[in-house]
Amino acid sequence: MKSPASRAMQRMQRIRTLAMTAGVVLGMAAATFGPQLAHASTTKGGKKTLAEKITALPEATAEQLQAAERVLVGHYQCEFGKTVSVDRDAKRNGYFNLSLGKQAWTMKPVLSSTGAIRLEDIKGAALMIQILTKSMLMDPKAGRRMVDGCVHDTQRAAEEELKLHPRASVFNLANDTPADTPK
Repeated sequence: MKSPASRAMQRMQRIRTLAMTAGVVLGMAAATFGPQLAHASTTKGGKKTLAEKITALPEATAEQLQAAERVLVGHYQCEFGKTVSVDRDAKRNGYFNLSLGKQAWTMKPVLSSTGAIRLEDIKGAALMIQILTKSMLMDPKAGRRMVDGCVHDTQRAAEEELKLHPRASVFNLANDTPADTPK
């Protein structure tokens, strides 16, 4: 026969096991049905208008407006026949709408220390880097390129200009003194 202490211990273990099982089952149910229930509660009152879906963005800073002046607006021809489109947001000064196929993002321009323009998705799902002769669209969360070799007409013209008039190398070895040679 078992002692009262061991019976109490077994009962506590069963209760603990049942509580943990119930917690796991409730967690799984919430993970499965939670997003559906949240969606149902937002659409119950009827469909929301586009204006209601747009979240309020902060006013553009002076640095953001300065970077916005350098963003190339229009269509970019990219590798594999893809097209990226960048348009100014008509309602929010200093922001841009970027699209690739059926995907679309609201972008905030940022001037980098290298002079490149970064268009950062306000939700962090996309990043477009624009340099003198090409642009690329990246997925910063996955750490991969979505599309590369994107060229705007202005970038294409800059590439042609560089072919006709190449810049002098910053590594002009004929005039430099090697680092290990005493002066």
